Formats: sequence, structure tokens, C-alpha cells
Amino acid sequence: MAFDGLGMGLGNLSRIVNAKSRSISAENSTGEKGKGGMAVEGTGKAAARDLSVGWKISPSIVIKAGDTAHLAQVDGPGVIQHVWLTCFPTFWRRLILRVYWDGEDSPSIECPVGDFFCNGWGERCNVNSLPIAVNPAGGMNSYWEMPFRRSAHITMTNIGDEDAVLYYQIDYSLTEIPDDAAYFHAQWRRSNPVVYGDVHTIVDGVKGTGHYVGTYLAWGVNNNGWWGEGEVKFYLDGDNEYPTICGTGTEDYFGGAWNFEHPKGEYGLYSTAFLGLPQVIKPDGLYRSQQRFGMYRFHVMDPIRFAQDLRVTIQALGWRSGGRYLPLQDDIASTAFWYQMEPHAAFKPLPGKDSLEII
Repeated sequence: MAFDGLGMGLGNLSRIVNAKSRSISAENSTGEKGKGGMAVEGTGKAAARDLSVGWKISPSIVIKAGDTAHLAQVDGPGVIQHVWLTCFPTFWRRLILRVYWDGEDSPSIECPVGDFFCNGWGERCNVNSLPIAVNPAGGMNSYWEMPFRRSAHITMTNIGDEDAVLYYQIDYSLTEIPDDAAYFHAQWRRSNPVVYGDVHTIVDGVKGTGHYVGTYLAWGVNNNGWWGEGEVKFYLDGDNEYPTICGTGTEDYFGGAWNFEHPKGEYGLYSTAFLGLPQVIKPDGLYRSQQRFGMYRFHVMDPIRFAQDLRVTIQALGWRSGGRYLPLQDDIASTAFWYQMEPHAAFKPLPGKDSLEII
């Protein structure tokens, strides 16, 4: 049975619960009751010059180059249920989303905004999954359930050299949170290129109790031929050399098969509730020399449980002569999604803008 405003779902949608619905946007930056649409300054002021207060005077914010915008500061207990935002694709690797739970110093979510919404290449693709939906023409939606007990603090940092315009809305409920509800985490990493004979680490250093719920990969290929023979491995609770969970291949992990090839000679795009290859960027014969792919798998129905620690890796593996495997040196950027009880281990520092750049 769902608990108040947490995890309603269709099966419990008819229940009346003791929760208060709130929403934060540029039109109500605090989410206070009865305080929406009161702005007298904002990015829509000039367009509303013939009208009065309440007529879309503050639909968005401008984040100056190098600045951090504080999108939300909410006192709990409560749960974030939906996040919508949009900005120009040129900023999808330059705007860094961070979320801090219960006054922590280290963020539990730290990710370029495009990658968080399964759009890691700075070119829009639609995503039709249960937790993430990206709709025409760049409306990014997250339905990841994000409970907190004392507070939620959400920021967006512009590491680029140009000012960014951001539209956003954060929908949440103020409600009691059960003792066994864990906190949502997301971390971005990149190997560019993957070291020959090594693996790309999706996440490691996770300490505590929780469950892993999703992977997004932005994969740039640097060789001819098929690139997805590599296995995804989950090292759980003290696993060292060998994992507890080992997959059979990259396309297999993402719910596909046989090189994603359908029809013959083409990659088959798909975007489903929990699995997808929604993006294939093809070479153009001039400046686009490599193929690039965007893939997601969400472990909503099959979360990976851990009690002490977690590490997740993927091999970059293709083929060479003689029917032999070829360790690849591809460009792999990953976003890992998981829930765990706090405190969490601090993340590795996010690299600078040159290391995040799509090149």
C-alpha cells in the first residue's frame, strides 16, 4: 500500500491521502501556497507590458556564465514527484544539475542536465520511458520519485561561456516519509577514450544499503564494425575480482539483441517503458566521422539490491581478425541512477568543461 503522497501509482490513484501539493517554477520560486504568478520582474516582462501582474511575467530564468542558480529549497518531509525543464541543446553538457538532501554538503545528484534526461549528445531525441520522458521539442521530464525528510536543495550551474535561459517546474508533495524510503542518487562519468584492455566504470565507491535502478550511456564509437560485445557487471557487497551479476553483451543489457540490427543493415531505434536505444547519430561524410548512440535501461521492475557496497562496469568490446575480440577505445559517458540510505560516499570530482565537451 502506498504511503500518503509517496508512490501513488495507478493502483492507488483513487486514495485520498494526507499530502499537500506544491510546485516551484520561475513564477513561484519558493513553492508557497497562494504565491504563484505574482512576479513584477522577469523574462516575460516586456511581452506583458500591455497587461498586468499574473500574465506570464516570469516564465524562465537566466543563468549567467559561471553562475549557479538555486532552483529549489524545500523544507521537508516531502517527495519530489516530477521535474520538467527545457533549455537550448547547446547547454545540455554545460548546465550541471545538483541535488542535496537533508542539508548534506556533498550532492546526491550531480550530472550534466542532458545526460540526466537521456540526451547526452547535445542533439534532441524523444524518450518514451516510465521515469524519463523527453518530448518535442526538448521538453525534459523526470518522474523519478525523490523523497526527503528534512530538506531538498536543487541547483543548476552554468559552466559555459554564455548565459543560459532555463524554463523549469518542480512538482512535489509535503508528506510524511516512511522509515524505509531511500534517497535518489545520480552520478555522471566519462571515459574518453576507454583505456585499451580496461573497462568503463559506470559507478563505484557506493557505500551503504540501497538498490540500483538505471543506466544511461552516451556511446561514441571510434572503430569500424560492431562495438557492443562487452558485458555489464555488478559487483555487490564485497565482490572483488568477479561480480555477482554478469550480463551477456551490451545490446542484451539494454533489452535488444543481435547488434540492434533491424531491418537488415540498420540500427533499430526503440524507446519503451524501461529499455531503449532512442538515438543513433550517423556520420555525414564530412565532419561527423563516428557513429554515436544513446541507450537507457531502467531497473524499475528488477532493481539491483545491495547491502554494503556497489560497483558497476561495462566492457567496450568489438571484433578483430580471426574471430577474436577487440578491446575498444571508445568515448563512453554514463549516468548511473540508484537509491540508498544516507549518508553517501562523496562522488569523484566532476571534470572541467573541456572534459565534458562533446567533441
